[in-house]
Amino acid sequence: MHAPTGDRFPLFRLLVLAGAIFVSVSSEFLPTGLLPDIAADLSVSESRVGLLVTLFAFTVVVSTGPLTLLTRRFSRKWLLVALLGVFAVGNVLAALSLSYEMLAASRVLGGLAHGLFWAVAGPYVTLLVAPRQLARAVSVTTAGGSFAFILGVPMTAAIGHAIGWRFAFVTMAALVLAFAVLTVISLPALNHPVVPRTVTTATGSIIVQKRDRSLIAVGIVAVTIFLVATGHNVFYTYIAPWTISVAEVPADAVSLLLLFFGLGGGVGLLLAGLFGDRYPRLTLNVMLAFLVVTIVATALFARGLVPAIVVMMFWSVSFGGLPALFQTRALHAASSRIRDLVGAVTTTAFNLGIAAGALFGGIVLDNLGIEVVPWVAAAIVVVGFAWVLVTDRARIAAHPADARAG
Repeated sequence: MHAPTGDRFPLFRLLVLAGAIFVSVSSEFLPTGLLPDIAADLSVSESRVGLLVTLFAFTVVVSTGPLTLLTRRFSRKWLLVALLGVFAVGNVLAALSLSYEMLAASRVLGGLAHGLFWAVAGPYVTLLVAPRQLARAVSVTTAGGSFAFILGVPMTAAIGHAIGWRFAFVTMAALVLAFAVLTVISLPALNHPVVPRTVTTATGSIIVQKRDRSLIAVGIVAVTIFLVATGHNVFYTYIAPWTISVAEVPADAVSLLLLFFGLGGGVGLLLAGLFGDRYPRLTLNVMLAFLVVTIVATALFARGLVPAIVVMMFWSVSFGGLPALFQTRALHAASSRIRDLVGAVTTTAFNLGIAAGALFGGIVLDNLGIEVVPWVAAAIVVVGFAWVLVTDRARIAAHPADARAG
């Protein structure tokens, strides 16, 4: 089925999809708020627990493409339901882990589901709304990811600190099952049309379609996503130990800081939804510049709970709208022939950045110290911003239809 052409905006369905994304992202980043707790319980270093985020994301990177190709003809709805079931199982296994290795195995299982989930959920939005509603619809569904940082990560951090990190995973498993049920009840069973690479003419001859040039535009966006996600996650993965040891925030107040950090991300997403359709390039560039400034400001001025909350909220505002803007840009950049693969490409790029950020941040932490982490993060984001400015003309030239939209 194709995207609807009417004016009706399917808000409830989009909110259900946003909820499914919420539990997916919350599951991925759950360890970040509990690094000290997990490390102490399993007798490993905090940097090694940080590698659980890398392992999850790396699994996404290597599995998303093949799994997406294998499942292209499956119902998008029922594939989402099945993947949510895998998330639930992965969280239960994490809660039952008696060793670091068992916990790592549960993260691999979650990563297998997560990559395909995003590859399905992103393009699925295009089946629910008309093209002119895409940026608004993507902002609604991406809000699920933002609320993972507003509620999911702080909530599980609070539960973990209060009654143990294993109960945080159990709580997340229950939430995943709840949204799986809502998905069954509310979302329609839709499929992307698979456009063949060959076309049969009226005379019966077969013409092979030329290589899709919009792949270049999508690739440029994917590199942008990778660079910015890497820079952000170099710092974000180790936000708990940084705020405790450098910002001197009490350990039991980390969940409160993460709550305000998540709220900032929600504000950023709202700004992306308000201005992303009208001023797509300006909005993206301003947020990228602001991201660099706020990471540096965090490194310099976040000392004590209140200053840390204020400065880090601005950091989160600047990053919060970027995932929606990136995804919208990639969807506009893609021709209809490859649009069902855009979710796989952007998911792979995001998670490659998450994996690289967590890994590189851990290396910096172990060798240069936690104080250096935000400076490295800011430098990588600067590289990503420079890439956007340098490649903007090439991106538009690769897919001229994107000139207005992205």
